[in-house]
Amino acid sequence: MRLSNLTYTCILLLCFSIARAEAPDLSSRLLSIPPHRVIRTCCAFGSDLHLMLVPILKYTDITSVDQLGPHSYLGNDGEGNGIIYTQRGGFIDMGHLRDQADWTAYLYSRIVLARQNGNLTLHLGREGGPKQLNLYIPANLSTDDALQLAGRIAYDLSIWHEIATWYGSSTIPFVPERYSSFSVEDPYSNLLGVTVGIAAIKSGLPYEEAMTQLIGKTLNTLLAVVSQNETYNAMEEVRNIWWTREKSLPNRDVLIERQLYVYSCLEPWLVPGWNDNDLTSFDLNVPELTKDGRLLTNFYELDFKLNHKFPIKEIFASKTDRRVTQADFGKLITHIARDIDLEEVKKGDRSQKSGD
Repeated sequence: MRLSNLTYTCILLLCFSIARAEAPDLSSRLLSIPPHRVIRTCCAFGSDLHLMLVPILKYTDITSVDQLGPHSYLGNDGEGNGIIYTQRGGFIDMGHLRDQADWTAYLYSRIVLARQNGNLTLHLGREGGPKQLNLYIPANLSTDDALQLAGRIAYDLSIWHEIATWYGSSTIPFVPERYSSFSVEDPYSNLLGVTVGIAAIKSGLPYEEAMTQLIGKTLNTLLAVVSQNETYNAMEEVRNIWWTREKSLPNRDVLIERQLYVYSCLEPWLVPGWNDNDLTSFDLNVPELTKDGRLLTNFYELDFKLNHKFPIKEIFASKTDRRVTQADFGKLITHIARDIDLEEVKKGDRSQKSGD
């Protein structure tokens, strides 16, 4: 199916401007249908990026601490999201952070329900194919363990989003999202959102109030820069190293570097020269164990039935069906890394031929 330039342009503009949810009554909505996989407006890493077919427009999604606004479960227009640079956490995508905090809150509520009933299956829509969550929750699972479990599942789902977009899944039809798959700031921002979400639920304050306070405290701990201009300048420092302005969105070559090391400890990507010498990076650990040492993965299974865009035989030579779980993420990410390496070889070959 071919799209006219005008139609495609409209879709592109929508992709970078729409918000996908209104703020609900948290107490009633936590137990209703799952949130969208991508709740808030998508950010593209870089600044003054051109949009394909509309080169006169430039896209920058940078914000600052004083523009963030209060947190709203599932988002609203009062949130000033975007990317902020921090000296200890690198670039933080605030939309990703808020999304994963909200997913953690939602999943925690479902885990508490499953603790009463034993097992629970949640159908989570389609992303690279149908997906569902199977929960196996013992009645004696502690509140702290339930929170860690919710955070782990939320983080795994965020990694699935990165995997699925590499293989052609997209929120907006006909607009590929490979350009943002495993962007250098995404996994860390996602895990930071899980961490802040857990702290908000444990705080005893109303969730949205707690999130608003904790986002400010977290960015202070990470030593966020003050102005949008500072984040812009930090991005300029890694232009043509981590990203390029020579390609237009949604071209996947906008990103030069990608973050594929997503388990079990995440170190943020820091811009050289933008951090005081005595500062340490604020590393984050993916939740893995209950307090008594049991694997969190024993209590759930994420079940995905892959669509035709996944080269299943190439990735899993011995598979007889198209079903994968979170246990297969390692092989999928390894295949993505090989894809990236192969693309780099092809680019080198083309450059050599053009120079001959």
